[in-house]
Amino acid sequence: MNVTTRAEHRCFGGLQGFYSIESVACAGPMRFAVFQPPKALAGERVPILYYLAGLTCTEETFVIKAGAQRVAAELGLLLVTLDTSPRSARFPGDDASWDFGIGAGFYLDATLAPWNGAYRMKTFVTEELRATVEGAFPADPGRRGIFGHSMGGHGALTLALSRPDLYRSVSAFAPIVAPSQVPWGQKAFTGYLGAAGPAWDAHDAVRLIEGGRRTGPILVDQGTKDQFLERELKPELLELACQAAGQPLQLRRQEGDDHSYYFIASFVADHLHHHARQLDQG
Repeated sequence: MNVTTRAEHRCFGGLQGFYSIESVACAGPMRFAVFQPPKALAGERVPILYYLAGLTCTEETFVIKAGAQRVAAELGLLLVTLDTSPRSARFPGDDASWDFGIGAGFYLDATLAPWNGAYRMKTFVTEELRATVEGAFPADPGRRGIFGHSMGGHGALTLALSRPDLYRSVSAFAPIVAPSQVPWGQKAFTGYLGAAGPAWDAHDAVRLIEGGRRTGPILVDQGTKDQFLERELKPELLELACQAAGQPLQLRRQEGDDHSYYFIASFVADHLHHHARQLDQG
C-alpha cells in the first residue's frame, strides 16, 4: 500500500512520523505513526514494537503523552502506533457512546452488519499495517512485539496469544483481560460479534489461555487506584488463568497509580526494556 506522509519531526536523534494508508479492511484511510530510532535512520533493520491504544484514543495519544521516544532511541526500537477504529466509514450510532463505534474498535474483526463493512481492526493490525510498515520502514520482521493500554492491552494480549507466529514479545498497561466477563467487552462483543460463544472466546485473553493458547513471558502493570479496576479490568482473572496454565506472567500492582497516561509514562521504560530483551533473544 502507498504510504502518505502527514508530518515528520526529528526526535532524540530519530524521526517521529505521522502517516496514513488506504485500508481495505477498514474501508478507507487509516492513520498511524512511526518512530524510527537513530539506528534505523542509519540503515540498520531494527526490532519493531506495535502499540495499541485504548478507548477514544488515536495514533497520536501515546506519541504525545507516553514519553517513549527517548528510551526507544537508546534501545533501537521502531515504535508503531495506530488509530483505534475506522473513522471515514460511518454507520448509524457509531458516535452515540464513547465505548462503542468510533474510537472503540476493540482490535477484532466484526462479523455483524453493518460493522463488518469496516470494523476489521484485527486484519488491519496483523496484515495490512504490518505489511505496509515493514515494507516501507527499516524494521526486522523477525523481531516483532506488541503492547497496549486498556482496550489496547486487551488487543495486545489476544493478538499475541492468537498469533504467536507474529509476535515474539507482549506487555500491557491496565488491560481488559476478560472482556467476556465485563461491561466494556460485553457491549462491544455483542455489537460486533453477536451472542456469546466461540467468537467471544477468540478475543478474550483469559479464555484463550484456558483454551491452551500460549505466548512468551507477559508483563502487565496495573494501578491500584485505577477507577476501572474492579468493574472492567479484573487482573486477578488473568493471574489465575496464567497460574493454572503455566503461562509466564509478571503482574505488577503499582500502588496509587490510576488509568491515565501519567501511569503509562511512569513505567513505559520498563516495558520497552522488557520487549528489547525478548526481541534480542535467538
